[in-house]
Amino acid sequence: MNRREFLLGCAASALRTAAPSQPNIVLIYADDLGYGDISCYGATRVRTPNIDRLASSGVRFTDAHTSAATCTPSRYSLLTGEYSFRMEGARVLPGDAPLLIRPGRATLPSLLKERGHRTAAIGKWHLGLGDGNIDWNGDIKPGPLEIGFDESFIIPATGDRVPCVYVQNHRVAGLDPNDPIKVSYKGPLDDQPTGATHPELLKMKLSHGHDMTIVNGISRIGFMRGGKSALWEDETMADTLTSRAISFMESQKSQPFFLYLATHDIHVPRVPHERFADSTTMGPRGNVIAELDWCVGQILDALKRRKLVENTLIVFASDNGAVVDDGYRDEAVERLGSHRPNGPLRGGKYSRFEGGTRVPFIVHWPARVKPSVSGALISQVDLLRSLAALTGAAVPQGAAPDSENVLPALLGESNQGRQELVEQAESLSLRSGQWKYIPPSKSAKINPQVNIELGADSDPQLYDLAADIGETRNLASQFPDRVKSMAARLEQIRKAPPASR
Repeated sequence: MNRREFLLGCAASALRTAAPSQPNIVLIYADDLGYGDISCYGATRVRTPNIDRLASSGVRFTDAHTSAATCTPSRYSLLTGEYSFRMEGARVLPGDAPLLIRPGRATLPSLLKERGHRTAAIGKWHLGLGDGNIDWNGDIKPGPLEIGFDESFIIPATGDRVPCVYVQNHRVAGLDPNDPIKVSYKGPLDDQPTGATHPELLKMKLSHGHDMTIVNGISRIGFMRGGKSALWEDETMADTLTSRAISFMESQKSQPFFLYLATHDIHVPRVPHERFADSTTMGPRGNVIAELDWCVGQILDALKRRKLVENTLIVFASDNGAVVDDGYRDEAVERLGSHRPNGPLRGGKYSRFEGGTRVPFIVHWPARVKPSVSGALISQVDLLRSLAALTGAAVPQGAAPDSENVLPALLGESNQGRQELVEQAESLSLRSGQWKYIPPSKSAKINPQVNIELGADSDPQLYDLAADIGETRNLASQFPDRVKSMAARLEQIRKAPPASR
């Protein structure tokens, strides 16, 4: 064999053993969107044609869950493959909290990055930044770039918390160094007007909390001064984040990419762009659902322009169940009408009931996924191992302890997901197949501020969700052995994660 024949043989062998082309992956993570908030899940007072497009040509799940009924814990679990109750401090964070995910640990973006994906985090972050003493006028790290993202353009916490600025990679975007930012969650920084002291300055009145620093005519949680040139405008936030997401996708010429687009919509304050002002009859809450749907449509159209739709895996989901009045008087309650934000589910955001964690979840990938509706039990904590399996990424020993590989279910190739699932609210509950166990609790049954049933009861609760999706018939007294075994199993999971898979 001559040298040329040898080299050609080596090249042919390399082609035979090379990994198949990696799909692009886009994860669109909505905020506070309930199970019944979009039309493909039954909503009739608001139309979501772009999200419906995903559902009609993908897999629409009816029993998919976040790991928790609030945002920070859900986001932590999604990116790490670990239930957030195992991580001390994984709760709804203030805007100046340190980074919750330790740099160096395996995460969803870091594993995809190792497999050749260019990774970006755009939108709501709310997982902390820095080491606990942030200088908002200098380098802000560690952050997304230290846990696997190549680039980021984020809202540090939430739209209703200071600082009200975007952070691009390690710096506040558009900051004037002559107007430095100062943030405090301990008390006022000066005598500037607040929502509590000057309600007449507000263009959106508050219903509870949210009475501190005023930015763009809306009072927030926390105190902030300075950074005037960097302050966001709520009305253009969806446009800004969507534009950044599209720019990232269009900048990838040949490398596969992973886009984590965490929208602000439909979280409070609900301040849609004026072009959505009359999109629905439900006021700002309905209109930001329409705005969210527009964002999804823009992403789809951008992929179509690049001829990338066929080989792009899109996951659309929400971070927890719906809440109607979450701190601002935006007519969300008064104009709700017949709309049921959580559909047939009981409870909502913050709740132990299914409305806390069962959310819209759609998988769209024309190259692999056929249209279907799936009742498989899955959790967002499973995305790490499932996408690792899809891309051939090796999950290190001890990483993602609670994540399961449910890839066949995600792709609609199997109706079997996971068998059991922990749901986290103020306390933990357990799903085992169709059964739901909620331990006894002496805490409040209703959150009076948001008017949501929290699912607490002094007696244990057991529901057969196959027959009673609304959790209206407590069967604990009829099945004491099942209650005992599920209580023991929940405690076992709480104490230690399952063996590495």
